[in-house]
Amino acid sequence: MIPMTLAEIARVVGARLCDVPDPRVLVTAPSAVDSREVVPGGLFAATAGARVDGHDYAAAAVAGGAVAVLAARPVGVPALVVEDVEVAIGVLARHLLGRVSPTVVGLTGSVGKTTTKDLLAQVLERHAATVATDRSFNNELGLPLTVLRADAATRYLVLEMGAGRKGDLRYLTGLAPPRVGLVLNVGTAHVERMGGGPADVAEAKGELVEALPVDGFALLNADDRYVRGMAGRTRAQVVWYGRSAGDAQVRAEDVRMVEGARAAFALVTPGGRAPVELGLVGEHQVGNAVAAAAVATVLGLGVAEIAEGLSAARRRSGGRLEVVDRVDGVTVVNDAYNASPESMRAGLRAVKALAGVRRTVAVLGAMGQQADASRARHVEVGRLVAELGFDVLIAVGEGDPVAMARAAESSGAGVAVHAVEDVAGALGLAAALLEAGDVVFVKASSEVGLGAVARALAAPPG
Repeated sequence: MIPMTLAEIARVVGARLCDVPDPRVLVTAPSAVDSREVVPGGLFAATAGARVDGHDYAAAAVAGGAVAVLAARPVGVPALVVEDVEVAIGVLARHLLGRVSPTVVGLTGSVGKTTTKDLLAQVLERHAATVATDRSFNNELGLPLTVLRADAATRYLVLEMGAGRKGDLRYLTGLAPPRVGLVLNVGTAHVERMGGGPADVAEAKGELVEALPVDGFALLNADDRYVRGMAGRTRAQVVWYGRSAGDAQVRAEDVRMVEGARAAFALVTPGGRAPVELGLVGEHQVGNAVAAAAVATVLGLGVAEIAEGLSAARRRSGGRLEVVDRVDGVTVVNDAYNASPESMRAGLRAVKALAGVRRTVAVLGAMGQQADASRARHVEVGRLVAELGFDVLIAVGEGDPVAMARAAESSGAGVAVHAVEDVAGALGLAAALLEAGDVVFVKASSEVGLGAVARALAAPPG
């Protein structure tokens, strides 16, 4: 964060200073929307959500070190009062970005955004000062909060950009115009809100490449036909990456699996070839790694440097194939941050590869926002559970999870199927069924709340 006085910030966002003893006080640290994450010297943005109103925590934030609160009304502590806090934090981020000059990288896709962002950040950090999105803070609040962490020393600003509906990426790229844009894939996440089909998702995701300048780079997944179709929507130079497409300038060759269900491959770029051995679980991570490599390549890093960075990278964000080994030999794989058919398939396959001959238990809930195809997609997951040879399936919730359970049970593969109503039922049953040496996989859309099950199962006894 570039230091700014409260008076300066007020001028930028059109705020009224309220209960501010000295407008010359500097804000020197990043902003936060969670009072528990306030950094001394920072600004607390009081947003009103469906369950919690940040204005109620204004005093706690200031007590925790916030210089002031960006608020929609007076809160009894130093505040910059604006009409719309969300809009104001975006305006402030856009202003700060105009005062620094990092290369802005925007990345989007239906699955893999956070992992790819984490891989890319770890590669770039070895080269120069880098600021990247924390966790999955990729929306109209999370993106400006990331921008506000940048300062004069920041060379690369890596911004994960989420899109729940058409127009979201147009708004985000307006706040932080990218020079480099990466599109991972087009899947079924958020399909219900985008129009109902993959073409609608592609239309929304393609807003990123439309925002790129003529001297920018559009990194497109050559293995995804919907992403390939975005090439005509950008003024930027198109660079293809992938695993199977012959025209990919950045690609993975000779992919093989090594110990711990991790992938190794040869990274090929226009600058040469170098070996990579990933530290992340699952063969699908190859696609994420090659995407990160494509960005690093256009930013001028050499193939050996990129390969070393990818091999050294580790998981940073929780709830995404997060592996915890208990003292009794049970392995808990927490992949419950979110779920779509694509990520569900990848996770199930990764866990089976990790487990080997060990007994496997899947605790699965609903995949949200799947529109009219929801029931069929859950049935497909149930069949895949059986096909892969999972020993136990615990389906959590009514409706589609029940259809998933029935599909697994009717497959004749011998999977032991249980259906429970809620998170409490899932935790109780899983805890009772687990045996020493088991591998348990937990996954559902975030609103189901199965992350709590995974964390409880992974916790040490007592």
